Amino acid sequence: MNRELIAVISQMEREKGIKAQKIISAVESALLSAARKKFGGADNIQVQLDPKTGEIQVVRLKTIVEVVANPETEIALSEAQAVDETAELGDEIGTLLEMEDFSRVSAQTARQVIFQKVREAEWETVHHDYSSRIGEIVSGVILGQERKNYIVELGKAEALLPLSEQIPGESYRRGDRIRAYLLEVKPASKGPQIILSRTHPQFVVKLFEVEVPEIAEKVVVIREAVREAGDRTKICVQSKEARVDPVGACVGVRGSRVQAVVRELKGEKVDIITWTEDPKTFIGEALSPAIIEKVGINEAEKSAMVVVSDAQLSLAIGKKGQNVRLASKLTGWKIDIINQGEYEKERAKEQEQEIADAISKEQQATQDSEKTVAATQKAETVASDEGAKEQTTEAPITETAQDAQSAPENSKKADEVVEAKEAIVIAGDAANTSMGTR
Repeated sequence: MNRELIAVISQMEREKGIKAQKIISAVESALLSAARKKFGGADNIQVQLDPKTGEIQVVRLKTIVEVVANPETEIALSEAQAVDETAELGDEIGTLLEMEDFSRVSAQTARQVIFQKVREAEWETVHHDYSSRIGEIVSGVILGQERKNYIVELGKAEALLPLSEQIPGESYRRGDRIRAYLLEVKPASKGPQIILSRTHPQFVVKLFEVEVPEIAEKVVVIREAVREAGDRTKICVQSKEARVDPVGACVGVRGSRVQAVVRELKGEKVDIITWTEDPKTFIGEALSPAIIEKVGINEAEKSAMVVVSDAQLSLAIGKKGQNVRLASKLTGWKIDIINQGEYEKERAKEQEQEIADAISKEQQATQDSEKTVAATQKAETVASDEGAKEQTTEAPITETAQDAQSAPENSKKADEVVEAKEAIVIAGDAANTSMGTR
């Protein structure tokens, strides 16, 4: 039986991928549980399984004492020395317990524990293997459907494709092969639960990595991907080499590469856009397949106003606003779309407002100028009046000064007149005297 146990352990290692040492540890733990139930549940019982021969040994450890108080945990020095001559007080010595002493109930318990431990080891292996593959595409086979959720066999484990992660309208039958995005691995009481998704935007990214060698080799990079599963996906791509066209690489010869992705997505539309740092160009490209007339942006609010022709308006907005919604998510900008007629009306209103503002500013400037002129004239009038007053006050002072300056001259003239009169009188007297003498 022991060799059969080793054979079973080796088989489980090959089929389940569980390491033999984990199974052996599980068996030892199960036998230890059964032994403790049988022999009183003491902590001094040990179980050892030889990985080569499969031989199982159940050992009870006892402490060597002079006087035995508890036979289950203690042994006399003389008995211990009979087994091992080097035994001393305080040492521990083991005694073998016969496996035949296990009851049928204990054996059944041990078997259940072995199965549980093996199952837990298998769950741990599954969790470890698939946790490292989160974010990858996995392939499996449909086993069935439970409450509209598909059960998918992945090989060593089963996975769940929930209704919320299914592309709307798709259906499968038992035995159909399926590819999906490994979304997460959840711990659960009945083992790890592997969740798959076919609606995640990264599912499309991973499909392009499979179909486009340039993406797998990192020559072309998918910068962003947004998606409304079943209807439309938008991805923006960038090339790290000038000679490689990123959009052409993703499309392939005659659309072969992108068509492979579209078939996997059950006919979902895929828009491939070249990434650029210029927001106007990027926003215009993101709204494809619509043709854009003009793009105006407000960097402070990170919003954009896009103008399209009347014929392109419905295409730019998309069904229920889907196209503009996806473009907004892809670019990270808030996008408003108007047609050419609305733009011209808005432009006319802006021009009218600009003209009104200009007229208002001009009128205000005229009024300000008139007020300035009036203030200047008033100031000049006041200054003129004050100047006249000053001239009136200074006039007598000027005349007095002039009189003071002319007084000496007048006095000199008066003296000259008096001298002249005196000379005339003297001359007259002389004349009279002369005539009297004759």
